[in-house]
Amino acid sequence: MRTQIEMAKEKKITPEMKAVASAEGLLPETVRNGVEKGEIVILWHPGRPDRKPVGIGKGLSTKVNASIGTSSDICDIDAEVEKAKVAEAEGADSLMDLSAGGDLDAVRRAVLAATGLPVGNVPLYQAFAEAIRQYRNPAKLDPVYLFELIESQLADGIRFMAIHCGINRHTIERLRRQKFRYGGLASKGGTFMVAWMEENGRENPLYEHFDRVCDLMKKYDAVLSLGNGIRAGAIHDSHDRAQMAEMVINCELAEIGRDAGCQMMVEGPGHVPLDEIEANIILEKRMSGNAPYYVLGPIPTDTGAGYDHIAAAIGAAASARHGADLVCYITPAEHLALPNAGDVREGVRATRLAVRIGDISKYPERRASEKAAAMARRDMDWKGLEKYLLFPEKARNTRQGRTPAKEETCTMCGDFCAMKKGLSVFGKDIGGDKTAAGNRSAS
Repeated sequence: MRTQIEMAKEKKITPEMKAVASAEGLLPETVRNGVEKGEIVILWHPGRPDRKPVGIGKGLSTKVNASIGTSSDICDIDAEVEKAKVAEAEGADSLMDLSAGGDLDAVRRAVLAATGLPVGNVPLYQAFAEAIRQYRNPAKLDPVYLFELIESQLADGIRFMAIHCGINRHTIERLRRQKFRYGGLASKGGTFMVAWMEENGRENPLYEHFDRVCDLMKKYDAVLSLGNGIRAGAIHDSHDRAQMAEMVINCELAEIGRDAGCQMMVEGPGHVPLDEIEANIILEKRMSGNAPYYVLGPIPTDTGAGYDHIAAAIGAAASARHGADLVCYITPAEHLALPNAGDVREGVRATRLAVRIGDISKYPERRASEKAAAMARRDMDWKGLEKYLLFPEKARNTRQGRTPAKEETCTMCGDFCAMKKGLSVFGKDIGGDKTAAGNRSAS
């Protein structure tokens, strides 16, 4: 199979590039050029034209990923299917199956069958889970089996994979010399790989045989997302030597994979204080040649458990503003429990709002719907307002649940409605001439 990036280098515009361009309001040649440079990747389903391709990268709207999956404590395939459907209905752009408990093949295939979204995963989860199940020791993982598993998951229809290629002996040495971490190691896959390397005294096979990883991804034109197994699990670990060593290696691998014709993303950064987010994104973009950046959160505080979806939304808005391309949502259950369908719904909504805030800052020309919403609210055109809102049903239900005495107002102000009084006092000067208002700068 010729990959999107290989065809872009041949100056060919694929149907997927055209679909992404149409969705983003761009010229197909703009998207093709971005794919050729490795600044844009496309998640698509070969042989499934009914499923919408998703573009991720420079110049495109920031996308939202929702993660679901079983654990060793809770394994309910029907619940995961429900969560997948909720994530899609709420407007997520992609889905990750991070299952680590139960029949992982069955869970993955059920999720793939339940959604039209491109689905990603972390193959190390199943690899180590199977080693524990068979040998009671994750260090017994056979690298041959690991590569066979990656291919079987791709054959099932996985469209992007978070693969921990950037952990190597150099990375581990940085961690060892550092001697401590306030948040420890936060990545399940990364932690198990570090333990495997230490116990076996061997190099990470995903780094050592990176060319093989790329060949498998190219075979299915899936996107290789370079996982951040040494990401910070606490804001006090942000940008420590171990994390930065992995980031440098991942950015180098992104360039190598791109040159080999493989679609590449880089992952990061975990827990990061708000004032460091911009610097993190600048580093990733410059070191990787503007490879799409898939950010996990980021979470800018360690004290928000129970409301981490709000904390992460603040980090996500800043990330989108400064150039992040795909944001993995965080749910209210983060750090506390396996999320349920309600948590998924809240996580997607909070993250969609966050990336919208980031995008209208990053792309001022995309603020037309913000202006239209403000004008509808000014004119107390409640039905007109709904079509511009991210969550119209929520707004409608809230308003209907607290019916005002006068239909044109709301119960917040009632007879003291500023909008109503302002229009009656100033008339056209304040709101009557919509044409004049519409001609003003969107910014």
